[in-house]
Amino acid sequence: MALKLIKRFPVLGHFGIQRYPHVGPVCPSRLLSTGRVGQPLCVACLYTSAGSCIQTQGCKKLQPDRGRRTLTTIIREPSFVASSSVGLHRNSWPRFCLTQLHRPTAVEEESFQQRLGTCSSSRQVFSLLRSVEIMSDTMAAAALHRVADLEQAGNSLKDPTVLENDTIRALCFQLEEDSRRLTDAGVVSALQACTRLFLDPWSTLMVRLVSESQERLDRGEMSVGQLCTLGQAMQAMEGPGCVMLEQVMEQIQKEKPAQWSLADLIAVYRLLQGGVAEDGQYRHMLNAMHTRAVTVTSCMDPTAVSGLLSALVTLNQMQAMPLVISLCKQAVRHVPHFTDEELTVVLGALMHFGHSDHYFVEAMERHVPTVVFTSHPETVTKVCQFFGRRNILSPTVFDAIAESFVYRADDYSTSQVARQIMALGKLGYLPPNAGDIFRKVEKILHSRFSHFQPRTLLNLLHSCTLVERFPVNFVAKVFSSYFLQQLQDQGTGMDRIVLAQLTQLYLTLKLECPFYEGPKLHPKYRIKSFLMPGRSLETPIDIHLYNTVKMGLVDLLGARAYFGSKVLTPYCYTLDVEIKLNEEGYVLPASQNEDVHKRIALCIDGQKRFTTSKRQLLGKEAIKQRHLRLLGYEVVQVPYYEFETLRDKTSVVEYLHQKIFPHTYRLSW
Repeated sequence: MALKLIKRFPVLGHFGIQRYPHVGPVCPSRLLSTGRVGQPLCVACLYTSAGSCIQTQGCKKLQPDRGRRTLTTIIREPSFVASSSVGLHRNSWPRFCLTQLHRPTAVEEESFQQRLGTCSSSRQVFSLLRSVEIMSDTMAAAALHRVADLEQAGNSLKDPTVLENDTIRALCFQLEEDSRRLTDAGVVSALQACTRLFLDPWSTLMVRLVSESQERLDRGEMSVGQLCTLGQAMQAMEGPGCVMLEQVMEQIQKEKPAQWSLADLIAVYRLLQGGVAEDGQYRHMLNAMHTRAVTVTSCMDPTAVSGLLSALVTLNQMQAMPLVISLCKQAVRHVPHFTDEELTVVLGALMHFGHSDHYFVEAMERHVPTVVFTSHPETVTKVCQFFGRRNILSPTVFDAIAESFVYRADDYSTSQVARQIMALGKLGYLPPNAGDIFRKVEKILHSRFSHFQPRTLLNLLHSCTLVERFPVNFVAKVFSSYFLQQLQDQGTGMDRIVLAQLTQLYLTLKLECPFYEGPKLHPKYRIKSFLMPGRSLETPIDIHLYNTVKMGLVDLLGARAYFGSKVLTPYCYTLDVEIKLNEEGYVLPASQNEDVHKRIALCIDGQKRFTTSKRQLLGKEAIKQRHLRLLGYEVVQVPYYEFETLRDKTSVVEYLHQKIFPHTYRLSW
């Protein structure tokens, strides 16, 4: 068995780790290797060139075996985080009995789990453990998991000294002593709990649990859920390249997803999400899992819905849209019951997959106003982002968030402040308390200007201009060479969208703030067109709508030569259609540039230029039309919802005539 473990756990083999017999007292730092004959070395000694020990308590080779066990901390791979040592006294109180002969009843285990779930501190968990006379190995592992839930803080424990508690030391001692008698579920769950508590992987307890897990794995009798638990534990210890993990995945692939329970299905998704499935691995198994998941979506609770959507995002399963749609429908039922963290994940996933559901939006409109003052700032921000990204203008949601913003903005991060204002700018919406909001924004900019990341600040200021709020007091700093250098050094540098925002910000000051006399944007940072592939400050024209309008214009004006299409102006904006008139009001050929007295900019606004729930122009389209008017164009808007009601060629021509030349009698051609 030791040979099998060494083969599958190569780092252990390097140090000559042997499998220990399960009898007799064992020294806390069990000797893992030997140097000269008769001269034992501890693990810490192995990490020093001269064999001198680096442990703070002194080298164990110089200390007698006093029957004390410790889970020491040594140098680890980057994937494992160090923790303080855990001492295991052989005769520690309390003494736990993990019997398999007279296991607690199902009712007793369920009662223990419920009481464990109510514990809000490790001290309460220890008190509960001391009140239980007999427990199963799964109950013991659950207690360790609960301590991990309460103490984990990122990649470390909030209070590492919690591992020095006599109760947890005694429990770990008993798991070590009884490792051969533990059930498969108990072994893998205890191993995973130890990884979550960041225990030393070279400790006797961890080595024995790994050894036992390998032995059970070789038998090939573990359930899918147990395999996933083992896989997650080995992933935490060795990373996704672990040999045991590969063996786990081989056994999971032999099972049929169509026969898995919901719990097993979620467990496999979570395991794959941890980094096992990379570069398109397990594609066929994932497709089979998606098919199975669609059939059980209606049984999923809020945690399952959130967890599965999170896994789909991490695995970037864009082909799983039927499952995403099904999960979104199920999420409608759970909107009032999601935790802040779960709702944040759900909204992020729906944005990632570009999906929104009418019923989900309605559920959010009912839910958000009731929790907007108490929800986590990131959750509130994610709500704004979701509605903004999906172009959904909901006054109910945004008015509630705007009201809370005035009271809570001081507690928001600079990123959260910017993202909420960006959503308003994207939709071109001003809440009723807009004055209070932007006074608050100005106050935050004054007090925390240096805290903003350069791109975040630019996004915020640009979004303000979309809703006619002009940050005159701050653009001088934005146009400074120092700030522009910061922009260039950050992230993707000066990409075209950044240059477009800077250019439009500069144009806004020129047109709408003529009193501004501060620094100007250097010409090398200005672009010539706001219309770009991908993300753009202008929405491309709807080709189908344009072709219909074009045919009507030919009939109205008499020839195609009398209007230009997709005309780039000297002011960076692209006109859908431009019509030129002379001083007497006659239409000039599009190619003529002399004697032009008036220019008409025809904005053929398709559905994508409006919010999805209201017939309101998006912020970037509203500012474009506003600027064109200030530049001297007569802007004529042709919205899709008016044009699509026209039934025949005659009605199209009459409509365009009334729109473009409302005071002119039309002669028949």
